[in-house]
Amino acid sequence: MTSTAPALGSTKSSAPPELRGAESPSATPGTGRRRRVLLDVAIGVAYVALAAWLTFGLWPDPDTRTLALNPPDQILYEWFLAHDTTLWSGDFSLVSDRLNAPYGVNLLANTTVIALGGLFAPITAHYGAATTFSLLIAFNLALTAISWYVFLRRTLRAGPLAAGVGAAFCGFAPGMVSQSNSHLHMTAQFLIPLMLWCVVELARSARQPVPSGRRMVGFGVLFGVLVALQLFIGEETLFLTAITLTVFTAAYAVRTRPPLRDLGRFAAGLAVAVGTAVVLLAYPLWMQFKGPQSVSDGVFSPHYFSADLAGFAAFSPLSLAGDDSAAALTTGPAEYNTFLGWPLLILVVALVWWLRRDAIALACGIAALVMSLLSLGPELVVAGHRTGVPGPFWLLLKLPVVDGALPMRFALAAIPLVAILLVRALEQARESTGRPVRIAVPVLVGAALLPLVPTPLPTTDRAPVSPFFAQGLWRQCAAEGQTIVTVPLPTPEKPEPMRNATAAQTAFALPEGFFIGPHGKNGHATMGIGKLPTSWVLSEVIRTGIVPKINDDHRLDARKDLTRWDAACVVLTPHPRYAELKLTLEQLLGPGTPVADVIVWPRKW
Repeated sequence: MTSTAPALGSTKSSAPPELRGAESPSATPGTGRRRRVLLDVAIGVAYVALAAWLTFGLWPDPDTRTLALNPPDQILYEWFLAHDTTLWSGDFSLVSDRLNAPYGVNLLANTTVIALGGLFAPITAHYGAATTFSLLIAFNLALTAISWYVFLRRTLRAGPLAAGVGAAFCGFAPGMVSQSNSHLHMTAQFLIPLMLWCVVELARSARQPVPSGRRMVGFGVLFGVLVALQLFIGEETLFLTAITLTVFTAAYAVRTRPPLRDLGRFAAGLAVAVGTAVVLLAYPLWMQFKGPQSVSDGVFSPHYFSADLAGFAAFSPLSLAGDDSAAALTTGPAEYNTFLGWPLLILVVALVWWLRRDAIALACGIAALVMSLLSLGPELVVAGHRTGVPGPFWLLLKLPVVDGALPMRFALAAIPLVAILLVRALEQARESTGRPVRIAVPVLVGAALLPLVPTPLPTTDRAPVSPFFAQGLWRQCAAEGQTIVTVPLPTPEKPEPMRNATAAQTAFALPEGFFIGPHGKNGHATMGIGKLPTSWVLSEVIRTGIVPKINDDHRLDARKDLTRWDAACVVLTPHPRYAELKLTLEQLLGPGTPVADVIVWPRKW
């Protein structure tokens, strides 16, 4: 029995040329090509304009503007981007000694974007990490949409309208806009369509009567290289892509029933990709999981970071139809991953049924359902209430790597799947000979997507970095690579002091800070590191505003702690508790030296 489902990437058309977007007989081939190119460019420019509009609040002055909904993560990523400038000086170390001194930080164990940081390092060096961060927020959204548009146009042969709508959803869906609140590693998805292009070409080559070995190997190697690049951009996105692609491929194979010969050839091409990726990533992955400051487990609980079933029908507060009432259905404004809205949910179900004979649409529907169910986590939660009903993710809890994943982000994988389903529906309607279908489908798609149109990301002001750090005056008390103890010290909850090191391109090290490291019981992963006695004293002053009575034990602890940090100096920076902290430090270390708007205690311990 043979399947009548279309081959991957193919489209059938029995409609007349004018309904397929063909040029009229009077138009020359050159004119038609120029029009198509201009239209494609115009759509790409529209994506860039939309991304710029969404991030407009950062542009008046990136140094003194911040994303209002997630400032701590922005500070973390700005530090990462500043540190990535060291790539241009030949420092390719995957463990940095410039944070959490003297222990350091494993960069791959954290959500770094090393490849992007290295690419944009010249901009960071000249204009600062805050400018690069602002650029990347818009860059990721726009380039992801553009990349999907090219894939949908060139690989799936979709028309400009269908491809434009699908790619816009891939780049600017509620989940993508929500993750733009500082999660650069989650929104940088522009390599994913290129990977899928490699998969499609491998599948097409496998179906040839006499497949080209050079072509199979070439696309396999390219796929492996793209996988390696994505690891250094956003490993979590790569992880979700791998799971989604596995589910989609299985569903597509069951529906189309390809010959075992073709499956074998396809598997051989994937083996080349895996082999290439293993060669390129063997050392980085060893460093991530076995190297210095590596972690063996996840720091986030899958029971807490699970999607609420009611969230799928809700509208994101960052979309046209949304309001703040839906925010209670998730853990925070950077995790509106499931908020597709009830009109789109109904439409998706209807389209899957309507296009059930289309193998691509059906596989997309199945994969979207699976990834959405996994996002519900190990226990089903409905409107904030834990039901006690196990979720499908419960089956994955004991698997290595997966056990540390955030289930709620699995729903992000449904975005491109839904987009492709919408594209197939719009293409089917365009090719239909029935006028009601040609009109009804675009109208229904537009009605379902209109409430999801994003609104600009909320932004707010933040204090400028002290001139002592921004103007390089810190070199009066510390040399390149030495440790400066800023007061307050940076913590995961209050990482603002990391901006001081960011302003200096991480030229000096900081103790403690905001990062993931193996500092829990028995080496388990934690956010940050435990405080030393002096850290506790200073944090209590900040919390209570009370200056403690300092004795010789406190002074001895301070000398020990500063020696452990190998501190070159202590610097008190502007803070609401400035006066109280100054009195405390004077009791611990003696009188300091005012420099610009800070007070410095050079090393005398």
